[in-house]
Amino acid sequence: MKKTILATACLFGMLAVVLGAFGAHGLKNLVDLDDVATFETGVRYQMYHAFFLFVLALLPDTILKSKKSIYLCVVIGVVLFSFSIYILALNDLIQFDFKVFGVERFNTIRF
Repeated sequence: MKKTILATACLFGMLAVVLGAFGAHGLKNLVDLDDVATFETGVRYQMYHAFFLFVLALLPDTILKSKKSIYLCVVIGVVLFSFSIYILALNDLIQFDFKVFGVERFNTIRF
């Protein structure tokens, strides 16, 4: 399990660096500044989770026995949170309007 967690941490970290570079240099010409800031938020949280996975892999099994469930929750969280932020930030470039799935839609509902 330790190798799997380290490999995932490396993959998430590498993707965060690549996507962060894309957001800092290539994205500014394609979308507005608010969407760039949103994209950078997704990158930042993905990197935080990559660091967390590194720490999780390095912890001894005697201290923490539920590494697998924590690992799965973190991976699912990164995919659901960061990758959905990337899609929402790039919404202007994609033909489908993904903002209908976002939380902003529920701000207009009055009770």
